[in-house]
Amino acid sequence: MPGLRNSMSLSSLSSMDRPDMARMFDLSLASLTHIPPSRRSSTASLQPQRPGPEDGRRMRGVELSNDELARPDVKPPVINSKKKKRRKHNITANLSGTRYDIVRQMVEKVGFSVAKDDDPLSYLIWSDCFVSTDRVSELKPFQRLNHFPGMGEISRKDCLARNMGKMQKSFPEEYNFIPRTWILPADYGLLQNHAKDMRAKKKTKTFIVKPANGAQGHGISLFRNAEKIPPSEHFIVQEYIDKPLLLDGYKFDLRVYVLITSCDPLRIFLFNDGLVRLATEKYLPPQESNVNHLFMHLTNYSVNKHNEFYKRNTGNDTGSKRSIRYFNEYLRNSDIDVALLWRNIADMITKTLIVAEPHVLHAYRMCRPGVPSYSDSVCFEVLGFDVMIDRKLRPWLIEINRSPSFGTDEKLDFDIKSALIEDTFRLLNVKASDKRRNIAAQKAEAQKRLLRTHKKVEQGEQTEMDKKRQSLEKRKDELRDLLTKIRKASSGEDFENRNCGRFRRIFPCDDRARHAKYCTMLASSFSLFLSGRGATMKKEIEVNYNNKLREDDVLDMLAECEAEEKDGKMFIGPQGRGMREPRPLQSMPESIANFPEEDEEDEGSDEDTPPTTPALNGRVRSARLATRLNSGTQRPPSYRSASDTSRPPSEATTLRGPARPQSQVSLVNGTRPRSLSRGGGGAGGGGAGTNTSNNRNVSQIRSSVDDSFLSSLVKEREEELTKKTLTSLNEMRIKFPGKTDSEAELLLDKMNENWKFHKPRIASYWLVKLDSIKRRKVVDIVRSNVKAVLQRIWHSSDVDNLRLCRIFSRVFNRLLWSHGQGLWNCFSPATGNSWETIFSRSTELVSEMEMNCCRRIVQLCRDCLLIVYQFATEAKSGSAPHAPPAPGEDNSLVLQAQNGYLGGRDVKGPNQWNPHTFSQRYSKLYSGRVTETGS
Repeated sequence: MPGLRNSMSLSSLSSMDRPDMARMFDLSLASLTHIPPSRRSSTASLQPQRPGPEDGRRMRGVELSNDELARPDVKPPVINSKKKKRRKHNITANLSGTRYDIVRQMVEKVGFSVAKDDDPLSYLIWSDCFVSTDRVSELKPFQRLNHFPGMGEISRKDCLARNMGKMQKSFPEEYNFIPRTWILPADYGLLQNHAKDMRAKKKTKTFIVKPANGAQGHGISLFRNAEKIPPSEHFIVQEYIDKPLLLDGYKFDLRVYVLITSCDPLRIFLFNDGLVRLATEKYLPPQESNVNHLFMHLTNYSVNKHNEFYKRNTGNDTGSKRSIRYFNEYLRNSDIDVALLWRNIADMITKTLIVAEPHVLHAYRMCRPGVPSYSDSVCFEVLGFDVMIDRKLRPWLIEINRSPSFGTDEKLDFDIKSALIEDTFRLLNVKASDKRRNIAAQKAEAQKRLLRTHKKVEQGEQTEMDKKRQSLEKRKDELRDLLTKIRKASSGEDFENRNCGRFRRIFPCDDRARHAKYCTMLASSFSLFLSGRGATMKKEIEVNYNNKLREDDVLDMLAECEAEEKDGKMFIGPQGRGMREPRPLQSMPESIANFPEEDEEDEGSDEDTPPTTPALNGRVRSARLATRLNSGTQRPPSYRSASDTSRPPSEATTLRGPARPQSQVSLVNGTRPRSLSRGGGGAGGGGAGTNTSNNRNVSQIRSSVDDSFLSSLVKEREEELTKKTLTSLNEMRIKFPGKTDSEAELLLDKMNENWKFHKPRIASYWLVKLDSIKRRKVVDIVRSNVKAVLQRIWHSSDVDNLRLCRIFSRVFNRLLWSHGQGLWNCFSPATGNSWETIFSRSTELVSEMEMNCCRRIVQLCRDCLLIVYQFATEAKSGSAPHAPPAPGEDNSLVLQAQNGYLGGRDVKGPNQWNPHTFSQRYSKLYSGRVTETGS
């Protein structure tokens, strides 16, 4: 346009006259139609921002008539400035790990949105296969993953048989619902002896052989003669149930779905429907002529669907696959007690999961260290129990599937599995606000932990008041935790009752007698599988499952503690510090003038401050410290205003000193701060302007602290402590019982030189002979000593919350990954550093010094395995070395450091040595030595 510059500032536009502005922006409709399309957008952008409304057809400053709207060459101008829609924070689900479309459909039905990519920060993560412990460790508190770590202890057939065998020894009458099982090749001799006994009694048994880690019926075969079973394969052998309950003449089993929403504490739900899977050939007792007829003896859908006689479900009472609801109705019509049958099935499921609870809880807490037990679980799991019923209506547990099929080949599958997944999602109680609330809680906790001051008081310097106060504070913290746990359990149970849908909770159960029996079994399970923690877990079981205190009772106990604390503060003991000084006014700055007495004031204010504001007090103290460091000078002991100089010294002293010795608030501008309990405007009382100015001073003091300065101090301190930790780890050595350090080093060197000879033997010992519990105990030898070092160097009683300890926990979990394969990979030159991938795939940055600490820990675990193997070999062969112990010193397999020596007990290992008893003795040794190292 003529007269209009290409670039024009706002000042030049404002200097124009209003008529010129009107002429400049007065664009007629005729001229608008002749503007080329390339310049229409630039012209439209020059329209006034706030045009006057005429008839409702004006669009962003351009008015079009009806005739012009009808012309085809006139187009409405593009609206450039749109109101940005507020982004909705929907609940996202990561379904990249599943192949089942029904999961996607149910996610959309409950209102979730499916993430486009493999989003690791989705609220819900669903995977069809096993999930590593590293991924569980990286989950945020608002996320949910459909697998628990450690569940393989009951989903693998060999692990299930081994764990059930241990519980059968403690509760033979309770754990009699699994067929007699042998694990090959270890139990091959026992199997042959059992077969000989049966032949001597003129009884013939049929055995079913399954792969230890098989699925979908692959590799299953039947044998009438146990001598024909191959001894070298890794199979499990079970007695065949030859008298099953038949349905229309066919053998069948039940696929029962079970949901576990939490393992800390344990919550188990049973779905009220499921599948009845029938064989496709009429059942006959097993004989030599029909043991190879798998369509007769196996009920797996993946096997029978290939038979030409397989029938698809077209109604309630037809087909090779039917529903449990139809089965229950069929039993009622046959005058069978259906309620009793399902009580027995629920009892069997609960007892099975009680066996898995020690393994799952231990693995979960290793992945989530420092998380309280009443917090929301980040894991859940849907299990498929395969149950067979014999002619006496006795349920038998066949196997457990941790990833049951959600295929929908038939309408019956879709109806049952869609309801199962939908009710599972609703019972998880995933909310969009969880992410924001958990992130805020994490920030607050991190800030509280960083700004917390730890004052270590010697035992002799504590007065009776200090000891009593510490005892009361500890008691109050325990009661607050208990109160939080009770409220969380109450609200969670109320939500479950309202949203369980077609689920029903079977543990904790409402029957008190049965629940007490389950708790007894649970405590025995922890004592059996996690030796040394039985007493601790027994107390925890009492709190989580048998707590008889109500919320009102805990509140009354808290009120008693607070009343006792209040009475204790008024007590003046012979060694006490006297009456505590009154609390400073909230509207005034805290004793800025009295710098020498600041420490005493801080000590008093910490005692007065509610327990919910320690981070704020730490921030104010850090602000004062940073202000002094930045100014480079110290403040005088007291400030005196101009009005004070006219008074005699005695008068000023009377106002500030002896008259109110408890007051820590200085006089500013010759006026005393107005008390909050007084009226306004009195003599000597400061007005609202004084309070406002003082509040402004407090804000200026707090804002003067640079956050980067505080973070740099914290970072430098952490680097220094990490360096000390690395030094201590490098000084650690594995000590062989009865040998000197040089002899142990020589032994390790010889084993490394003859590695080709020792490799298959150590592999058999570590990967085959030791189960998961014993492998974990070998690694715990190093883990317990590393924690003791962290506790001594970092001066922290709760080392699990340290970042370095969390990194170490990930390394230890990786070494135990895949049944010990993680540590075994460290012996190979090609895969020796494979454990470092847990940090390369993570978003958390790990420094080089922290990586060196992790490498040293891996080396210690390698040496520990070699020493344990050699010690077990010598103890078994009876060639353990004899060496007299040093004066005042025992010998055992320990970690020795120059800054602290942890001695053992035994000079010589027992003749019949096993790593279970050895690790028990070793863990007891360390429990008594940690305090020495920490001091």
